[in-house]
Order: sequence, then C-alpha cells, then structure tokens
Amino acid sequence: MNHLSTLPSTSEQARHALLLLGAPASARLVVDVHAALFDGDLSVGALVRERVPGLCAALRGDLSAAPGLVALAQWPLSRRIVTPAARRGDELAMIVRVAEFVTMAPSASPATARLLRELAQRVPHGVEALDLAEAARAALTDPRLVAQIAAEAPAREALLARAADLDERQQLYGVQAVPHQRGNG
Repeated sequence: MNHLSTLPSTSEQARHALLLLGAPASARLVVDVHAALFDGDLSVGALVRERVPGLCAALRGDLSAAPGLVALAQWPLSRRIVTPAARRGDELAMIVRVAEFVTMAPSASPATARLLRELAQRVPHGVEALDLAEAARAALTDPRLVAQIAAEAPAREALLARAADLDERQQLYGVQAVPHQRGNG
C-alpha cells in the first residue's frame, strides 16, 4: 500500500498559518487558522508532541519555553519572546491579519466563519462589530494597551540581551527550568 501524500508536510502547513498570524501563537490557533484558510491535515498533536523542523517555542520572561506557543525558528528572538502586553498586542494584530485575509478570499467557508466568530470574542466589541479588523485595530491603539507595551519595553530589551548569550538550542526551545532544591543553606 502506498502512503504517499500530496499534502504539504506538518512543517509547511504550520509555516503557512504562522506567516499569516505573524507572531507566536497557540498550537490550537495555528491548527484552526490552517484548517479554515488552507488545505491540509494539520493537528495540534503533531505540533506539540514532535519537534517540527522550522518551528520552535516562544520564550517567556524567564527564557523558558512558553507552554503551547509555537513560532517560526527563522523569526528573530525579539519576535519570539512573549510578555503579557506584547502578547495581547500580537493577538490583536493577528486578528487584523486573519480578518483582512478572509475579506480578500472569494468566498468564506463555514470553517472560516466559525474562526472569525471565535476570534471576535477576543476583541473588545468584536462580536457586534461590522468590521472585525477595524475593531481589532481600535483595540490595538487603546491608550492603556499602548502604555502597557511601552512599560514592558525595558524588560523585553533586558530579556533580549540575556537571550543573546544562550546557545542556539536554548534560543529555539528555551532554558530548562531547574527544580528548586531544599537543603540547609
């Protein structure tokens, strides 16, 4: 029996979705975006259980892997480090990109409509918005979010400086957490 497939590999499928999203995203979102907008058989299990070529982990503030978040290995560290406010800004920017991509498509499938409904719940007033991309853009320019992102900038710069000293594997997959040792100090 021949098991050849004409479908793109897991790596290629995830790459398509991540290029559209433009920032580290949850494996579930990568799969949902790919399923709604591209052909393929991408699964969450394939993204989280295996080391997929070309993909890596997003990094948290302690430079460990951000659980469940995947990124493109080719992205610079500055794009792969996630902090709370920057993550929120990235999420809103992703929603803008997906919504604009969908409007350029000739017709929307039920999966596309479902994806947009799910994304709209993440945007203030997104569910009732006539234009999801515009609602997400408005949320991106909210003065509170802009201030939070600006307040994180020095910490992000310090993280980038620390991350630059890591070896390549650690830059891609994070630093392993060292368990706390009890003992007489």
